Amino acid sequence: MASKTLQDLFIHALSDVYSAEKQLTRALPKLARATTNGQLKQAFETHLEETNGQIERIDQVVELFGVKLKRIKCAAMEGLVEEAQDEIETFEQGPIRDAALIAAAQKVEHYEIATYGTLATLAKQLGNEDAMKLLLDTLQEEKATDEKLTQLAKTQLAEEVQQKG
Repeated sequence: MASKTLQDLFIHALSDVYSAEKQLTRALPKLARATTNGQLKQAFETHLEETNGQIERIDQVVELFGVKLKRIKCAAMEGLVEEAQDEIETFEQGPIRDAALIAAAQKVEHYEIATYGTLATLAKQLGNEDAMKLLLDTLQEEKATDEKLTQLAKTQLAEEVQQKG
């Protein structure tokens, strides 16, 4: 049966991002192991901690709405994780692979930024300000992670790539 309401859309999107975050908790340790850059490794490890907190926030949103998540698999995250794995297999360990991993991680961040922005808007439209605030907290974390990755790419990693080019 097709979904019909704004709340149905919200539950579907929330279920999808829950799947995405769960997939990410399995992928981030692999990314951390694949890098030779200490700051990038730390960024992946920090994001894993944040991701676990974001999953807890999703659980809080579910409680606030009094709904149950659907068992679905986020195809977008599955593809992004697969692409990151391809980068690991394509490039030997070193600064070029690290640059590829930053690009892959930023694709994930941009997907999450778009998703959490939409979810926060839906929560507001559904009249749940508390859920909206939780989702906006996660949105801000995702934006901050994206910015950290950008700065890492611009500074230390760019120098390493130029040196080993």
